[in-house]
Amino acid sequence: MPLVSSQYFPKGLFKNGHFSTIYSAKLRTAPKLIQQRERIKLEDGDFIDLDFAFSEKPTNKIAIILHGLEGNAQRTYMRGQANVLCKNGWDTCAVNYRGCSGETNLSYQSYNAGKTEDLEAIVNHLLEKNRYAEIALVGFSLGGNLLLKYLGERTFVPREILAGVAISVPLSLKGSLEQLSLWNNWVYRTSFLFDLRKKYKQKMKQFPELMSVSDYKKIKSLKTFDDIYTAPAHGFKDAFDYYEKNSSLQFLPEIDIPVLILNAQNDSFLSQNCYPISLAEKSKNIYLETPKYGGHVGFHKTDETYYSEERTLQFLTKR
Repeated sequence: MPLVSSQYFPKGLFKNGHFSTIYSAKLRTAPKLIQQRERIKLEDGDFIDLDFAFSEKPTNKIAIILHGLEGNAQRTYMRGQANVLCKNGWDTCAVNYRGCSGETNLSYQSYNAGKTEDLEAIVNHLLEKNRYAEIALVGFSLGGNLLLKYLGERTFVPREILAGVAISVPLSLKGSLEQLSLWNNWVYRTSFLFDLRKKYKQKMKQFPELMSVSDYKKIKSLKTFDDIYTAPAHGFKDAFDYYEKNSSLQFLPEIDIPVLILNAQNDSFLSQNCYPISLAEKSKNIYLETPKYGGHVGFHKTDETYYSEERTLQFLTKR
């Protein structure tokens, strides 16, 4: 233990990983949710936009929700998770990473799968409000890797942070890149690459001395994007150096609060080492649940509520 026997058994087409992934990302109707945006300034002069939603009754609990690659706080899975938590006594803080809130960020660097100093700034901002006695971290895909690295790499984590949930999380960044490079994942990598190239082109106007049209034309794969932009912008030698130093798998043994990892077996984004069964069997804090179905962030039950959303609430409530 703690290996968790999953109770997720979808019907019909939702047993297909690609269908559940695509439906959940593109076709699910987002639950209605009232949000309030707040901008925080970072030490380097940049900013992050936070979208808050609040419980109907006063509460001293808040969940920080972290999105995936090229997502934002308005994605359906983010709103769905916030909606379930707010209905059950939690405030929520849905994060838009640098450059993901609809406005280009100010610095040359942006976000990546291991940029935990920005998450730390958000946690500190909430603690300064002196309003919350309990903080939970909930992350999807890249956001799951980010929160696990945050929890495992630090010698000190604020006592208010009591639990975490990482959903469809690429514990090995290199392994997930290799998976996304397979022919059956061409739709996803093409979509990611389109968005990343667009971001690069926008940022090129801000930093013409650091970015060029010739480099832009070279960006024909996710790895090339990381070699040309992500790695040098954030202080890494190359893409593989970035993947190696930021993959959260290596940080799991150091996590000392309860964490649930929910990774579907038919998630085509994940490599085999994203299912750390032997580690979880020996751990008292890493709860690993690997349902047969669910695709990538696609744990459909109804459009109103997903299994992953209910499971997150259950874990944060009962632990």
